[in-house]
Amino acid sequence: MRSTTKTMLTALAGSTMFAGAALAELSGDLRIFLDTSNPAPRATMEKMIGDFQALHPDLSIETTVIDREAYKTQIRNFLTADAPDVATWYAANRMTPYVSAGLFEDVSDLWQEPEIAENLASTKGAMTIDGKQWGVPYTYYQWGIYYRKDIYEELGLNEPANFEEMKSNCQAILDSGRKCYTIGSKFLWTAGGWFDYLNMRTNGFDFHMELAAGEVKWTDDRVRQTFANWRTLIDMGAFVDNHQNYSWQEALPFMVNGEAAAYLMGNFAVAPLREAGLTDDQLDFYQFPAINPDVALAEDAPTDTFHIPANAQNKEAARAFLRYVVSADVQTEINNGANLGQLPVNASASVDDDKFLNEGFAMLSSNSPGGVAQFFDRDYPAEMAAEAMQGLQEFMVIPDNLDDILNRLDKVAERVYAK
Repeated sequence: MRSTTKTMLTALAGSTMFAGAALAELSGDLRIFLDTSNPAPRATMEKMIGDFQALHPDLSIETTVIDREAYKTQIRNFLTADAPDVATWYAANRMTPYVSAGLFEDVSDLWQEPEIAENLASTKGAMTIDGKQWGVPYTYYQWGIYYRKDIYEELGLNEPANFEEMKSNCQAILDSGRKCYTIGSKFLWTAGGWFDYLNMRTNGFDFHMELAAGEVKWTDDRVRQTFANWRTLIDMGAFVDNHQNYSWQEALPFMVNGEAAAYLMGNFAVAPLREAGLTDDQLDFYQFPAINPDVALAEDAPTDTFHIPANAQNKEAARAFLRYVVSADVQTEINNGANLGQLPVNASASVDDDKFLNEGFAMLSSNSPGGVAQFFDRDYPAEMAAEAMQGLQEFMVIPDNLDDILNRLDKVAERVYAK
């Protein structure tokens, strides 16, 4: 489904103070393609574009909104045949095919500007291919461990600072008759989250990205160490039984009912946990703890992005729009709870008064020097991700199959990365 609107200039009180001399700088047409088709994100993006239009009255902006799933199948065609000036997409491996095909503009010049270089530093790696940057981020959200604070307090447990404390906590939870972690791996990607964190904590962000790029074998001893750490938890009985039969939503009741004490998940799990009756006094969050003290703590934070197509007609206006999108005030507004309800990437922005958003923002903006990954099925090529996540789920169910799984994934990698 595709809909197109022409943004009309409306009077905005005070906008001239922000715009200054820039008001008359931009002219011509600016075509923007969005995949934010759900009502709240669409309204948020359209208002933001309207505000930008008001700052540049000589610019004629045409906005096209395409259903997100349709957008995924159409993007290569429109980038090639009739490219807009600005298009939404995703960071890291998801943008690689379009960078490799020469369909995205190199915007490294923007990343040289101090305002962007300093405030968006946490996601620079996710926007970089071959040493160049190919877009800018406008929103992301944190992953981490959401846990039952009341259960931890009952058992006298603190948030773990390292893997040994994590395992010690887990044993105490198991001894109390509960499981340490709920998980629903029916749709595979939740197992990918566990691998991401265990591998980044064991081997670091750069190694994790090298594996995703096909530069490291799955049978490498360093990858085996990641699985050895994972197996320690599996052998303890840390995870709920029969998790392969549950979706991530179907695994929530184990935590709500107190049968499991924690969940490694994205921040989108908070709303259903609250809706199920957990209060913020019962629910809390901590960063996945260190395993190898020699590697910095990297995080999963799936990031949505804006790009300039290589075939864009108005690249000057497109660059001005990208600067606007990543500014602190704009990122604060579009990410607040009434709009996207996620986290601004700009470290100088602010977030709603929500304890989980605040903890996530602090973690990603200032306490995560180790890099920001995009999540397993975004960082790996699609075929590799599908096969690998199947193997990760299989390992969680039958860990003795590890050698067969790793050998199989090496063969898949030889095929996928040879293309």
